[in-house]
Amino acid sequence: MALTPDDVVTKQFQHVRFKEGFDPDEVDDFLDEIVVEWRKSIAEADELRAKLAAYESGAEAPSAPVAVIEQAPAAPVAEVIEVGQGSTAPAAASAGIIELAQRLHDEHVAEGIAQRDKLIADAQAQAATIVSDAETKGREEIARLDKERSILENRITELRNFERDYRAQLRGYIEGKLRDLETTGTTSGSTPVSAIGL
Repeated sequence: MALTPDDVVTKQFQHVRFKEGFDPDEVDDFLDEIVVEWRKSIAEADELRAKLAAYESGAEAPSAPVAVIEQAPAAPVAEVIEVGQGSTAPAAASAGIIELAQRLHDEHVAEGIAQRDKLIADAQAQAATIVSDAETKGREEIARLDKERSILENRITELRNFERDYRAQLRGYIEGKLRDLETTGTTSGSTPVSAIGL
């Protein structure tokens, strides 16, 4: 099936996600320019066919042939199309437009792949940096906690030793006082309670 200007006008493109694309209005304007030029070339080809048919039938002398139709100035590639080969000019124009569209498509796909690969590489580098930073901070935190644990264990040991020594001293003191009390009690066992002041 041949591509017509109406096919270009009614063509709907899929919206892409996660990557940049062309401005849809700019693409529509460019396609409108292509359609206008395409319709001109089809009209001129039809006119030339009619003149050729009239000339072949001998009804009319040929006028000056239309030699060149230039593509719209907004087109990225300025191509010159020879008209006068009958129905091959619209087909050549169609083939040129399709080739241009395919080339643009391939360029955009390649650009998208390159951008995707760059984003993936950047994300992987960023992830590696984040993991490395987290591991470094984790090691530093573990070292700090180990040092703090060691300090606390030393402090606990000191407190246990202090408690043990304090208990021993307290026991010695209490036992000494009990001995003193017993000694005092045996020597003053005949002293009445009222004389002691109790």
